Amino acid sequence: MTRDFRLLAAGQGFSWLGNAFQTVALAVAVITTGDGARDLGLVMATNILTLLAGTLFGGIWADRLQPQRVMVASDAIRFAATAGIAAMFATGGYHLTLLCVLTVVSAGAGSFFNPAMSALKPLLVPAEDRQKANATLSLLQSMCGVAGPATAGITVAVFGAPAGFAINAVSFLASLAAVAMIRVRAPRGPRASAIHELRSGWREISSRSWLFSNLMGASVYHVANGVILVLVQIVAFERLGGAHAIGWIAAAEGLGGVIGSAIGIRLRPRRLLFAGLLALPLMSVWAFAYVWPGTLAAIMIGAVIGYAGLLFYDVAWDTSLQENVPHRALGRVSSWDYMTSFVAMPIGNALAGPLSDRFGIDRVLTVCGCVLLVASTAMLLVPASRRLTRTGQPAPDPLSPHTDPLPAAVMPVDPMPDPVTAKSG
Repeated sequence: MTRDFRLLAAGQGFSWLGNAFQTVALAVAVITTGDGARDLGLVMATNILTLLAGTLFGGIWADRLQPQRVMVASDAIRFAATAGIAAMFATGGYHLTLLCVLTVVSAGAGSFFNPAMSALKPLLVPAEDRQKANATLSLLQSMCGVAGPATAGITVAVFGAPAGFAINAVSFLASLAAVAMIRVRAPRGPRASAIHELRSGWREISSRSWLFSNLMGASVYHVANGVILVLVQIVAFERLGGAHAIGWIAAAEGLGGVIGSAIGIRLRPRRLLFAGLLALPLMSVWAFAYVWPGTLAAIMIGAVIGYAGLLFYDVAWDTSLQENVPHRALGRVSSWDYMTSFVAMPIGNALAGPLSDRFGIDRVLTVCGCVLLVASTAMLLVPASRRLTRTGQPAPDPLSPHTDPLPAAVMPVDPMPDPVTAKSG
């Protein structure tokens, strides 16, 4: 792998470790000092809503500027906001409004980081190495998911939630320093209006049936997932042992990610997206384990199985985007991906408390697990998702430094016409 890729991996490794501390610290701090599921759901919904509000603009600027510049600015802002959260809990003054404000600042910066990173990744390695690079980053993230939560659970249990937030703040500085040293430069063309660029990015999506259908299916998936992500924290804290249980379950999720990512490095099926979609329904096993048998050991096994499927799907999805979407639009397409995939999650976060109060946690988790299973399976019904084949090359894009013109015989083919490409010709 190239020097620039190693820098990105190193910076993100520190950041992903820090995120594990943030996850545990937030759940413990809000549940112990706030109003349980309602406050936690509100904070999580605030985070997601802010990400959604800023993501499309983040995609525009990721395609306009050098991605590194966007990422460095984002890390600096997130450092300041997370340090503020740490200071708030350290001084013993829990204020839900202030926590939501700082969450808005941090998530707003993060909404620019994610599309920029999506635009940067394919520039760091040759086209034939992109699946391996995606899987390597996924593997690193999953390994951090194994080491981070267990360590975070112990750290938060011993030193308190403020220590977890402080460690996460420092991790943003490490990411900032690494990204700032990346040398690769993305060629940038002339700018158009923001509305025109957003519509252009959407046309890249709507002209590809596999891409459009997967985004719509993921939106339904995340309605249920938004509810689940709140309630499983409550179950782990109240029934399974508190911060230690949250940490061990998160570690099991990370171990599952390691397995799924390792498979992504080794397994290179011709129909990569189809293989990923076959693995995605395994996430329902994780959700059902909280209801039956409901033991910590069973939930950890379900987490390993579910997250192995999820992370392999993520590798397949990222590689499919990089091979079939021109790099000039990748930031905007990624931003639409983030927005449409998670547009329903804040609704799920906000409904978690009221639904569990009325119907009970176990019943709500069972129904939501069924929704995960149905939504992920439904994506397989789209013929283009089953037929999309790997080429080992990116989509034709004369602005990409790693792209050579492809002969017609090996150009990626989508069953639906691409009006953007057709008009540009």
